[in-house]
Amino acid sequence: MPPGSERWPASMQERLRRGLKPAGVLIPVIETRTELSVLLTQRAADLKHHPGQVSFPGGRMEEHDEDVRVTALRETHEEVGIDPHAVAVIGYLESMPTITGYAVTPVIGLVEGPAQLSIDTTEVEYAFEVPLEFLLDARNDRPVERELEGRIVTMMEVHYEGKRIWGATAMMLHALRKRLLKQ
Repeated sequence: MPPGSERWPASMQERLRRGLKPAGVLIPVIETRTELSVLLTQRAADLKHHPGQVSFPGGRMEEHDEDVRVTALRETHEEVGIDPHAVAVIGYLESMPTITGYAVTPVIGLVEGPAQLSIDTTEVEYAFEVPLEFLLDARNDRPVERELEGRIVTMMEVHYEGKRIWGATAMMLHALRKRLLKQ
């Protein structure tokens, strides 16, 4: 269960305890001569789940996928066009259950920049990069309160150049920060 989920409404906690479907996302760390940045996507507005939200490229594991690494790389290629051979997988974060019924495993991968993107607009409105240095600075976190099924829950968001990063994506970035800074 994600940290803080003990304060979530009972119905949401129950959904997380049921069988979760495996999924993988790539945290693409774009490496240039001068900096590291993280590639994120703005999901298409007409998607069934999480329309218009900021997320990492990725999705649910297909039957033919060998593991979540393959899933994350395949989905990234489909959504933003980054060739799987252009990604050096350097690690994984713990799988995270989501309220939509998935156990999402973040795969961390280095991509030599600038990344050549080919956006699938049926899934992604656009992609953008956020400097890793910005994401590692806890002063950029914004605590927010949100009502979930009658309960007030405190969550963290990150805002960067008018983009709101929240939910599972913000939690994954927080976990990445903790791992990189060894907190």
